[in-house]
Amino acid sequence: MSNTVELTKENFDEIVPGPDGKDFVFIDFWAAWCGPCRQFAPVFEKAAERHPDLVFAKVDTEAQQELAAAFGIQSIPTLAIIREGVLVFSQPGALPEATFEDLIGQARKLDMAEVKRKVEAEQKGAPQA
Repeated sequence: MSNTVELTKENFDEIVPGPDGKDFVFIDFWAAWCGPCRQFAPVFEKAAERHPDLVFAKVDTEAQQELAAAFGIQSIPTLAIIREGVLVFSQPGALPEATFEDLIGQARKLDMAEVKRKVEAEQKGAPQA
């Protein structure tokens, strides 16, 4: 049984936490015809099994074109991480298992108060630190 959920624009708000949410979501944007997507799928599934406390979601870019467009997806696979309502990572390309595990560890260690301060500063047009 898969630990991943299919993410659609219909269930997006219930799966992806808002600014007050403590959880975070790893999103794999993929398509059935994409070879690298099929190569990354087992890596994503294994990570979901190893980290049952996290949410792993998959977006079929063919079926969910609006959602893919909202994230600005231009190539697949693309991995996105949303934590407490903030997009903290988005990068195209299939990751090797060790790299993905390292990324999960880094995402867990993020100081979200600091991330939110930076986002607020960017939204106010403040110069980058």
